[in-house]
Amino acid sequence: MTEVGITSLILIIANIFCSVQGLNDRHSFKRNTFRISEFLFKKDYKRLVTSGFFHVSWLHLVLNLASLCFFSGGIELQLGGARYLLIYFAGLVGGNLFALFVHRNHGDYSTAGATGAITGIIFATIALFPGFEIGFLGIRFPIPAWFYGFLYVLFSIYGIKSKTDNIGHEANLAGGLTGLLVAVLMQPMAVTNNYLAILALAIPSMFFIFIIINRPRFILITNKFLNRYDKDLTVEIVQPAEPLDHQQEIDLILEKIHQHGIGSLTKKEKEKLDYYSRIIQ
Repeated sequence: MTEVGITSLILIIANIFCSVQGLNDRHSFKRNTFRISEFLFKKDYKRLVTSGFFHVSWLHLVLNLASLCFFSGGIELQLGGARYLLIYFAGLVGGNLFALFVHRNHGDYSTAGATGAITGIIFATIALFPGFEIGFLGIRFPIPAWFYGFLYVLFSIYGIKSKTDNIGHEANLAGGLTGLLVAVLMQPMAVTNNYLAILALAIPSMFFIFIIINRPRFILITNKFLNRYDKDLTVEIVQPAEPLDHQQEIDLILEKIHQHGIGSLTKKEKEKLDYYSRIIQ
């Protein structure tokens, strides 16, 4: 199940082409990443898809494409190119829409990368072929795909809670669940035949997504080891592509007050609100 099909090869080439362009041209990168402000105010809906072809680093790109190569072949051959693409893009869009919902009041939030789509492929593969075994770098100690998926869920949960990197793990979980759901709809018998593997992925993922939505403060803890890198990552990845005009910034702040109260504003947001109120006066 490690053969790379033609559809996967096209996706790999597209990811490499766009990512190389974005890594060498930051304006191109910023025009295509998924940014809440651009999506909500400028209605730039194409970013739901284009963001999945741009990566924040070479390591990010290599890890994603390696995972895609490893998991894509069998499911593409089994389902065909069209259904395979449906799972891929369903995972990508599903993950980004979940990120939009979670961060709808965070106008400066952005994300990039194909991880949601690839997680969708991984979860779909496990749902349909739970007995598929994984070997790493030629090591002869393969593990079942379902167990790999379960470990991946735990890793994503840890990534959300510890904030050890700048990857949107919550969107990855949502993308994985979306891919799993689409695969099961395509092959309903998988529910009966592979229900243990499906539950091993779905239950912890759904539970933690529920926590993200209803108890967001519970998932946030400080990772002191990486605090010294936070500012660099934030400047590189989550700054708006273009400065918002005054009215857009005011609207974002007022919407946040409406949703969560004035106490939810950061010090910087309060300073901006005070500054704009003085300008208007």
